[in-house]
Amino acid sequence: MPGGRLTQQDRRQIADGLTEGLTYTEIAAGLNRPLSTITREVARNGGPAGYQADQAHRATKERAKRSHPAPAERDPRVVNDLEEQFTGIMVATGLSRMTARVLASLYLTDTGILTAAELARRLQVSPASISKAIGELEQQEMIRRERDPRRRRDRYVIDADALFRGWMASARQNTLLAGFARHGAQTLGPASPAGMRLRDVGDFFDHVGQAMIQAAEEWRQAHAARPAAHG
Repeated sequence: MPGGRLTQQDRRQIADGLTEGLTYTEIAAGLNRPLSTITREVARNGGPAGYQADQAHRATKERAKRSHPAPAERDPRVVNDLEEQFTGIMVATGLSRMTARVLASLYLTDTGILTAAELARRLQVSPASISKAIGELEQQEMIRRERDPRRRRDRYVIDADALFRGWMASARQNTLLAGFARHGAQTLGPASPAGMRLRDVGDFFDHVGQAMIQAAEEWRQAHAARPAAHG
């Protein structure tokens, strides 16, 4: 999905959609934007009943004019140590080391956005290594790809939307495991030791998957209501 800030025309389309009674999902699809972009935009600019496109655009421009404090000087050794710790944690979850290093770089970069070339320079590895790691992260929906119109190249983003998609992908995997285990239990015989074991596995992953989905939806609603620094 495209990156960048919402334009005034985008905001007018949001306002029109709200007037027509469209859902946030429908509005997001019409603009080819992440759902959370629309929910945050509306929540911090009067809500569905009070949203006004021009007023929202002016408010966003005013927020953009506010000065932001420069980040504090960081000790490179401390940052490197942090990256190593982050990488180690991600490797422990099952990611390959290179994939974990790419993810750590994105998380610990202020913008949360890097191109493949920037990642290769930062990590001092080959473009092929970056490409393979990016492929793994995209497959697990832990990052998203967007096109940089100025530089005409792809860049990779870690943000709240990526977190949500990655979590939901894990929840879907749990649902698949639950379905497989229950099917296996029926195939082997629900009263057999193996069948009862698979039944318990299915119940466990179904419960965990549903809990993950509910927690993610609650988080997204809370996150959408939080004020953001820019639109």
